[in-house]
Amino acid sequence: MEAVKKKGSSVLKKALVVISVLLVVGGGAIWYIFNLKFSDTTEIKADYTVNALALIHEFEKNDSLSNRKYSEKIIVVNGMVSEVEAADTTVNIKMADSTSGSYIIFAFQQQHLAEAKSIKQGDEVSIKGSCSGGAYSEILETEFITFKRCVINK
Repeated sequence: MEAVKKKGSSVLKKALVVISVLLVVGGGAIWYIFNLKFSDTTEIKADYTVNALALIHEFEKNDSLSNRKYSEKIIVVNGMVSEVEAADTTVNIKMADSTSGSYIIFAFQQQHLAEAKSIKQGDEVSIKGSCSGGAYSEILETEFITFKRCVINK
């Protein structure tokens, strides 16, 4: 009877050790992911340089193919600003196709907000950022392409 208790106790101890190790490793991985810092986009070489309207039309023609080509790539987009949405802590700049209503929206890195806030509607700008991809909105009947970690390209 005692041999069974010892064997059961030994298995329980091993299971607790394995669970503890998995929790420590999992916690470390989560901490690493949440504290991951991206390089400043100004220091990264662009994979593509495109015109805003050409990019919009490419996504409108085939967004699946365009997403495979551009998603998570650093892209320089040149075009005219159609709208600036500024808040206390963020700035979003839009470039839109006035005929279809499709648009590109750029979210700026924290350290580049002052530069982005100086941009006005109608300005011709060059913006570099990481493309998050595009999608078609059934509700709006437009294509939208989002960028993150953006900077004004000089």
